[in-house]
Amino acid sequence: MNDEQLHIMAHGKGFIAALDQSGGSTPKALKAYGVDESAYGNDQQIFDLVHAMRSRIVTDPAFDGHRVLAAILFEDTMDRRIEGQDSADYLWHARHVVPILKVDQGLAPQADGVQLMKPMPGLDALLAQARAKGIFGTKMRSVVQGADRRGIEQVVEQQFAFGSRILAAGFMPILEPEVNIEAPDKAQAEALLKTSLQEHLDSLPEASQVILKLSLPSVPGLYADFAQHPRVLRVAALSGGYSRDEAVHLLAQNKGMIASFSRALTEGLSVQQSNVEFHRQLDRSIQSIYQASIA
Repeated sequence: MNDEQLHIMAHGKGFIAALDQSGGSTPKALKAYGVDESAYGNDQQIFDLVHAMRSRIVTDPAFDGHRVLAAILFEDTMDRRIEGQDSADYLWHARHVVPILKVDQGLAPQADGVQLMKPMPGLDALLAQARAKGIFGTKMRSVVQGADRRGIEQVVEQQFAFGSRILAAGFMPILEPEVNIEAPDKAQAEALLKTSLQEHLDSLPEASQVILKLSLPSVPGLYADFAQHPRVLRVAALSGGYSRDEAVHLLAQNKGMIASFSRALTEGLSVQQSNVEFHRQLDRSIQSIYQASIA
């Protein structure tokens, strides 16, 4: 693990850009960016278009390590190039932004009020690729749909089981047990999740640390204790479907959390914008998310 990158992730002022849309979320991201479904006919064309969008974001002067600590990449992005360099190399050497890789393979069907991650039989091979590409850490997402104690415990157990493998391989894992912001019992689900996370964090080996990526909680400050936990490097918040204005407002109420936004980051960006218009919108977005992250 790169010591400079570790220091940035532990102590840097800023936020994590989530640029890892994949599967079903990619067409939605493209539509929000102004790219209609008629512009593509297969997965390859979809990935080409979304890579062009991501490249436009990370090469913009607004996107650099002064406010953006890290960027989470989809596997396809890791394997591509930006301005002639491997994507992860470009992020780190040209923008001073720490590269992180999404490693989960999507969600399993819902059971016990949650969606676990699908099996990851190719994880070791993917981590070997990531090591060769200069990736610092990983991210993996599961979803809590309701306050089911058994399901939530399964989610946390799975996250920490994979997290331990990722730590052993020399990467920093971001554990993302998202709570659906539309869940009618969201606050109860978050209370159960906090209890389970606390127990698993306390059980980690002394030298181990993880990053937690959590939904913005219904009770402000719910996860404040985790920011001080010796096994937690950083606590990040996902936007989870909130608009950027809503997300930054809620984030500012949660001391110790930084943003790791996806849709809230790219909101307002359009393929039709001139480079000047695009830069102005991205700069405004980054600044508002940055300010909430350091509040």
